[in-house]
Amino acid sequence: MEKNSPQRHKGHKEISKHETQNEYPILIVGIGNTYRSDDAVGLCVAQHLKRQAFDCVNVIEESGDGATLMDSWKDSDAVILIDAVHSGAQPGTIHRFDVHTQTIPTKFFHYSTHAFGVAEAIELARALKQLPQNLIVYGIEGKCFEAGIGLSLEVEKAVEEVMMRVKQDIHNCSPRKYTEYHEIK
Repeated sequence: MEKNSPQRHKGHKEISKHETQNEYPILIVGIGNTYRSDDAVGLCVAQHLKRQAFDCVNVIEESGDGATLMDSWKDSDAVILIDAVHSGAQPGTIHRFDVHTQTIPTKFFHYSTHAFGVAEAIELARALKQLPQNLIVYGIEGKCFEAGIGLSLEVEKAVEEVMMRVKQDIHNCSPRKYTEYHEIK
């Protein structure tokens, strides 16, 4: 398989960064920057989830640019976004927002390098009536957003918990109300 070509697994499609056509109704988007320490947590969760084959699920990684996010979810019934946040809570704290019942605090995502980021994309999509049927956002409280590679211990501990919660959300959002997954070695 070519280095830059998307891998394909039964029931799971890993798509390239620039491919936005969603073959499956559920999209998971890991957001972050690998070179800004805890800001990479969304990417880390997405990478772990890519190693599992889910029925009806696409898993992608993005930088957090709002226009790109809106374009990536346009053909999905359910979207789960995972990103690092900084709200002042204890590092490793997991925040979960159901966008149809809660507003996303813009201050949570102020470490984004994008002027038009996650919260702004969600609120614009809401105003334009372009939100997916289900949109869940997980914000994992970061500790360090400075240049560097690797997650802080507190954030690393939250990754497994978020993965379990995302799996439950996938199950709840599945068109058949059940979704199986399989470890990919």
